Amino acid sequence: MTEIVKIQGVQKRFGKVPALRNVNFTVNAGEVVGFIGPNGAGKSTTIRILLGIIQRDAGHAEIFGKDVWKDSLEIHRRISYVPGDVTLWGNLTGGEIIDLFLQLHGGGDKKRRDYLINRFELDPKKKAKGYSKGNRQKVALIAALSVDSDLYIFDEPTSGLDPLMEAIFQEEVEKLKKAGKSILLSSHILSEVERLADKVVIIRQGEIVETGTLDELRHLTRSTVTVVTKGDVSEIGEMNGVYDFQQKDNQATFSVDHKHFDSILLKASQLGVKRFEAVPPTLEDMFMRHYEG
Repeated sequence: MTEIVKIQGVQKRFGKVPALRNVNFTVNAGEVVGFIGPNGAGKSTTIRILLGIIQRDAGHAEIFGKDVWKDSLEIHRRISYVPGDVTLWGNLTGGEIIDLFLQLHGGGDKKRRDYLINRFELDPKKKAKGYSKGNRQKVALIAALSVDSDLYIFDEPTSGLDPLMEAIFQEEVEKLKKAGKSILLSSHILSEVERLADKVVIIRQGEIVETGTLDELRHLTRSTVTVVTKGDVSEIGEMNGVYDFQQKDNQATFSVDHKHFDSILLKASQLGVKRFEAVPPTLEDMFMRHYEG
C-alpha cells in the first residue's frame, strides 16, 4: 500500500525532558489511523512535527514522500488540519473566517461549506468573540472538511462538541473514508476511534507501545465470557487462562486468554452448555491495559 505518512525513529526533547522516543508508524492511502494516549503522552508533539511547526531532533518524518520540515509548504497544499483548541479572529464572523481559510487553501467547495454550516448548526453571521469553544471547533471543522485534501489530520477534533455534533463529525469522516482519503485521528473518545479507525497506534510516555488493527490488538488481551451450564460451572474457574471468575448458581462470568478458548469450550460442553457468550475486548480495555497503575 502507498504510505502517505511515514515516521521512523522520531525523537524530540524539550530541554532535558524527552517528549518522543523512537516513534514509528505509518498512515497508508485510504486508511484511518487512530492515534491515542493520555495528555502528555506525545500525540500533539508528533502532530506538530508532521505539520512542520516544530523540528524533530532525530529520525525521519515524511508526508507524500516529502520531508515534513523542508517541504512543509508543499505538503500543506494537500492536507487539512484541525487542532483541539481553536483560536479565531474575534472581530470576524464565523462565515468570514471559514471563507478566509478556504481562500488560503485555494478556494474550497462553497456548496459543501454551506452544507456543513447547516449540518453543524453554526451561525456564520455571529462574530467569533461571541462563540463558545464548541462553535470555534465547528468553524475549524467546517473549513477543513470543505477542502478536498489527500490527508486530514484531526487532533482532538470534537473537543467541546456535544454528543450530537460528535456523531455528525463521525459521519463526515466515514464519508471521507469511503472516498479513499487518508486520516490521522487523535482522540480521547475511544468509542470514536473504535468506530472509525482501520488501525490504532497507542503512545505512552513518548513511545509507541502498540500498533495494529483492532482485530490484531484484540488477540493481545482477554475476552469476557458468560456461560450457563447444567453441571457445576465452578470447574471452569479452576482452569488455566481464566481470570476474575464470578459465579452465581450455574452461571459464571470471567475473562479468558484467547489461547485457552478451546479448552474452555471443551469443558463447558462437558458440563452441558445452556448459554455461552463471548465479548471481545473494547479499545478502552486495550488502552487501559497499557495505563493501569
